[in-house]
Amino acid sequence: MSTRSNIFIGLMSGTSLDGADAVACRFEADNVEFLGHAYLPYSAALRKNLIDLLTAGDNELVRCGKVGIQLAHFYAQLIQKLMDEQTLTKTDIRAIGVHGQTIRHCPELGFTVQLNNPALIAELTEIDVIADFRSRDMAAGGEGAPLVPAFHANIFSAPAPRAIVNIGGIANATLLQDGQILGFDCGPGNTLMDCWVQKHCGLLFDEDGRWAMKGKVIPELLQSYLSDPYFSRKPPKSTGREYFNENWMRARFPRLDELAPQDVQRTLLKLTAETILEAISRNQPQTKEVFICGGGALNPLLVQELQTGPYKVQSTAALGVDPMHVESMAFAWLAYRFVNKKAGNLPAVTRARGQRILGALYPAH
Repeated sequence: MSTRSNIFIGLMSGTSLDGADAVACRFEADNVEFLGHAYLPYSAALRKNLIDLLTAGDNELVRCGKVGIQLAHFYAQLIQKLMDEQTLTKTDIRAIGVHGQTIRHCPELGFTVQLNNPALIAELTEIDVIADFRSRDMAAGGEGAPLVPAFHANIFSAPAPRAIVNIGGIANATLLQDGQILGFDCGPGNTLMDCWVQKHCGLLFDEDGRWAMKGKVIPELLQSYLSDPYFSRKPPKSTGREYFNENWMRARFPRLDELAPQDVQRTLLKLTAETILEAISRNQPQTKEVFICGGGALNPLLVQELQTGPYKVQSTAALGVDPMHVESMAFAWLAYRFVNKKAGNLPAVTRARGQRILGALYPAH
């Protein structure tokens, strides 16, 4: 394979529903060379359409079809932006790995839905597209998530026990020690905080945790949320916004509206930090260092809360990878693995019956 054909694009739009990130990477064996990054925010209309599809509603199939087309055009625009900025052409790119936007994740029922239209992306970009990464793992009895621990293990492994924690809408942890890998979703990352600040302040997210800083933790509320059985479940496990959302908040604490909104926000931030720290302590107590990525890595108050634990906590930037690039790079890597007929899942993480090649090809022509 020539150097030119070793370049893959990875595209990720996560549970925060703020937009999508794309990266270009060159691969030699499983060694990754980062080439560039681009980001586009969702329009208010597209974001609303996606949020509406997270819960049951009228005419869902038609709405899914329409939004899938909108997403394909949005993704193609982002891919072109990345290629323009990196002076790449379609002939430089071996394939694009596109995760799509998760609107249902139901491993207990054996299915997951990522809204996407990879055939249209292939048509618009004239580049091979690899998509639908979760379903093959689920067909083998797995949870289909999280998928990034295999990539974390590939680029972040070290002799000392460490944790890699991605804090997007949902927080997931990869625990690495002596060649052993465990990965799972800890629980909510930013999703509950984003929901609450949007409801009360009209903001997409609480930048730098500024609003949460004005509040105080409410112990009764925190304990009510921490008592949810998901947090004490043993891995493998995965979850999403269809579980952790405003309905969950109200069901577990019906008197929510009697509380000061900024205190609720502060408590939600504490919940994210506590569940991450507890998950690490429960599953790999000998952990020495924690490296965080995703949007939560940019929230200094959340980082401060994580640093109250017994671990050295820092961004994946300390390992040479920008915290906002990690997930997109993972999907470029998964596309590379698919093209080279290599497994992309970890049965110890997802509960699948064995290693499987993940994804489906939508050829350019």
